[in-house]
Amino acid sequence: MTDTGPIFTAVSSNANQLYTLLHCISFAQNATVQITPDGIRFSVEEGRVVQGLAFLDKALFTTYTFHPPTGVNNEHDTFMDTEPDGANYPCFVVSLSALLETLKIFGIGDSSSASTSRAASVQPPTASASNAFTAPALLLNRSCTFQYLTDGSPLTVTLTETGVKTVCELTTYEPDEGDLEIPFQRDGIVMKIIMRSAWLHNAITELGATNPSILKISASDKQEPYFTLSGAGGPFSESTVEFSIEQDEGRKGTTHDTHRKVMTNDGARPRATRTKLAPTVTETFLISPPSSMGSRLRQDFRFAYIQKAARAMATANKVSIRGDRQGVLSLQFMIEFDASGSAMTGNSVGNSMRSGAVRGVDVNAPGSTVSFVDFRFVPLLDEDDLGGKAVRDDLE
Repeated sequence: MTDTGPIFTAVSSNANQLYTLLHCISFAQNATVQITPDGIRFSVEEGRVVQGLAFLDKALFTTYTFHPPTGVNNEHDTFMDTEPDGANYPCFVVSLSALLETLKIFGIGDSSSASTSRAASVQPPTASASNAFTAPALLLNRSCTFQYLTDGSPLTVTLTETGVKTVCELTTYEPDEGDLEIPFQRDGIVMKIIMRSAWLHNAITELGATNPSILKISASDKQEPYFTLSGAGGPFSESTVEFSIEQDEGRKGTTHDTHRKVMTNDGARPRATRTKLAPTVTETFLISPPSSMGSRLRQDFRFAYIQKAARAMATANKVSIRGDRQGVLSLQFMIEFDASGSAMTGNSVGNSMRSGAVRGVDVNAPGSTVSFVDFRFVPLLDEDDLGGKAVRDDLE
């Protein structure tokens, strides 16, 4: 313990928010945790080709105290530019599945919700034991305390409710030296599409019905089709979801309706009337492909990896779909919580994502808070020449 007390102590009056964000990236057993003055950063990866990043902003806690230790030598890329360059903060590995089970002790996350059922349509949720404490009222009037005493000590999680206190100590491990983040070039973005997360979720659900192995992304701001997602490589014929122009010009610019076509190799695709050079469902549609691609940007990704973002798709209000010159895909999900800590999946929160906000901030709705979860995916090379292997070279 440092002279000023524990390195880190934070208290939350609504652990359901923390559970929701961490559950979005729970596709792996362990998570790398970094404690910063602005919040706690969780990173999960698999095969170094897919990575999930969640930032628990200090705004999600009623109290947040951080005393950085001296002599710590942990340098990691920041999550969405929320940390100052060159800062060294405590970094360790913890069991994410154990942490989620700890937060579920009093029934957090067990109650059914629309977002849970939506996520289940893309990939089956992790099985969990039934819990007797499932009444929504039990999610209130409680506190959850995180504490990290000193470098190498366990991460302590204390749940308190009306005289009942549960203390869980989660063993921490040193991160592997070979752990690297998937680099994303924010100064080399060639695609940026902002839309309701529900549209992306519905498209992936429809494509998943054909059990594809590859997701093909095609986008152009000069010619139709402007934005399409295709599933290929599965046992059935290829399927495509096209986000296009709404035929009714009176609805031009709306983000609440979509004109989508789903086709197989046997079907023809009707064309929509040109009204603008961007799909109706998008709020932002910026495409600038490399000169080698011409006027259309095309990228391929493992469909199974994209499905790992299913919970985030089902929970989020909006999604920012970004691609850089390397071909790395970033799906940045904006999740809004109401005053009770429930995710507001069906409501609009204005232009927070469009303006580039990346921290948990208050929006117009009383008591609402916005948080972000980011997924990064490494693209596939030419599957004919390389068997569909993911790119790992030249990304540093």
